[in-house]
Amino acid sequence: MTLLNIFGVLITVVLLAALLTWGERRLLGFWQDRPGPNRVGPFGVLQVVADMIKLFFKEDFIPRFADKPVFVLAPTIVMATALLAFAVIPFSPATGVMDLHVGLLFFFAMSAMAVYSVVLGAYASGNKYALLGGLRAAAQTVSYEVFMGLSLMGVVMLAGSFDLREIVAAQQQGWFLLPQMLGFAIFLIAGVAESHRLPFDLPEAEHELTAGYHTEYSGMKFGLFFVGEYLSVILISALITTLFLGGWLGPWLPPLVWFLLKTMLLVALFILLRAALPRPRYDQLMAFGWKVMLPLALLNLLVTGGVLVWRA
Repeated sequence: MTLLNIFGVLITVVLLAALLTWGERRLLGFWQDRPGPNRVGPFGVLQVVADMIKLFFKEDFIPRFADKPVFVLAPTIVMATALLAFAVIPFSPATGVMDLHVGLLFFFAMSAMAVYSVVLGAYASGNKYALLGGLRAAAQTVSYEVFMGLSLMGVVMLAGSFDLREIVAAQQQGWFLLPQMLGFAIFLIAGVAESHRLPFDLPEAEHELTAGYHTEYSGMKFGLFFVGEYLSVILISALITTLFLGGWLGPWLPPLVWFLLKTMLLVALFILLRAALPRPRYDQLMAFGWKVMLPLALLNLLVTGGVLVWRA
């Protein structure tokens, strides 16, 4: 059963990430009053296959001035860390790869490792635009991970555990979304920044850095970066579902269906943010993190601790 869960989770999340490349463009088209992909297959659903064929047959170009071993290794890190982080996500009472008492800490470890992919890819490219994008990604990740972790300490205090299954079980009397609304908002913003999604995609801002850290990448190496970003979106959405929206808990429908519905709703929110919000300047992004988000995360932690002590 464990092997079945492992391969089931692995195949499902990779397929969802691939389909999201089509789903995002269809949703953006709907919200922006344009068709989106609609030529290949019904409703353009075979656009994913067309994109895969294009990536597989593109020239696998490596610049002569690149550090070749590191250049090749970098795109695989983002995929590996994202897939490893899914190992601790409990999709339903019977579905999941492994249960860890420190599951939330394992997620943070994998999230921190993912930045190595961007930094190494930028360094190995030997390109100034890529290097600037990598430095931006490193600073952005270090900054936003600080209050990303602090925003979840309220959930940990309410549940009394870092185990994600126990956190879901603690929400049987009510989701943590209501008592931790501020923590939810902070973690959502940090998740957008961690996954380098608009409006926080400054490490690859095309109007400033061409394509940032993946400027020199093509073919399937670029495809790994691309799919890794979608895996990050699904991972953050699944974690928010687990921590704040009761995980698989819900009436009538099977637990796995509830989990997937909540997760896909959050993925749609990620896409809507891309369609609705402008990209800030980099100094505004960093100032917002340290001057606004960090004090709010500390305030949420202080208030949650105070309420728990008062109730004890």
